[in-house]
Amino acid sequence: MPDLGRIGVWSWIDMLPSAEAAGFASRLESWGYGALWLPEAMGRDPFAAATHLLGATERLVLATGIANIYARDALAMRAAQETVAELSGGRFVLGLGVSHKPMVSDIRGHDYGRPVATMRAYLDALASAPFAGQRAAESPPVVLAALRPRMLALAAERAAGAHPYLMTPAHTAKAREVLGEGPLLCPEQKVLLETDPVRARDTARKAIAMYLALPNYRNGLLWTGYEEADFDDGGSDRLVDGIVAWGDADALRARIAEHHEAGADHVAIQPVRPDGAPGPDEDALRELAPSA
Repeated sequence: MPDLGRIGVWSWIDMLPSAEAAGFASRLESWGYGALWLPEAMGRDPFAAATHLLGATERLVLATGIANIYARDALAMRAAQETVAELSGGRFVLGLGVSHKPMVSDIRGHDYGRPVATMRAYLDALASAPFAGQRAAESPPVVLAALRPRMLALAAERAAGAHPYLMTPAHTAKAREVLGEGPLLCPEQKVLLETDPVRARDTARKAIAMYLALPNYRNGLLWTGYEEADFDDGGSDRLVDGIVAWGDADALRARIAEHHEAGADHVAIQPVRPDGAPGPDEDALRELAPSA
């Protein structure tokens, strides 16, 4: 397993020109972050983007958070995985996920299968997919986007670990119980460098609005103890505060520490900009930098 470090960054950087994206990755490395997690939705191909950013860095691990299994058949995914792993010199982690029914059925036009059964079958196909190119010295690791017990159990059984998104430290604790000792647990955590409660919650609600309508995330949060009423009117303060850590740098560091204390090996922070604009908040990243 590549050394992800205790803290990494999860960020939408698709809107950045390639040179700016490379500069961003280089700065993360200089600030001591261990990994940069790249999502896949309707922007850049994450494997091509990761390869570009590997060339701008020397130690930073690039990870997909996550690559959609409906976007590529197992043969294409195996080729991408092996290619980037070999090019990276061991600085690549393949995060896989089943995405969400609206993204898969409505946008991609595929039938959305039962998540755990579909992922299990995909992992079988990935393991048996032929690859005739140059391979990395070590097998490239795979982590699964897992939110609830059955997918977390699959992550422990068939992958190197789990990469939960939009969850809380309480979820991290429950996920560690399911995973047991050993499998990697790398939750994403949104952070917002804003101390005014009204402004912070307003910005946070806008940042998470699209996620709260997706059943996979709702069910994952319900599993951790939230109630249906917490999702009304853009999310209760309790829900918003749980998903998005806001406050000064010390408050954000405390939330990251909660994940580690709950069993996380690595926390991928997603810095939400206080002005609500897209892209990462580099001020927050400088404040929270492991090397600071």
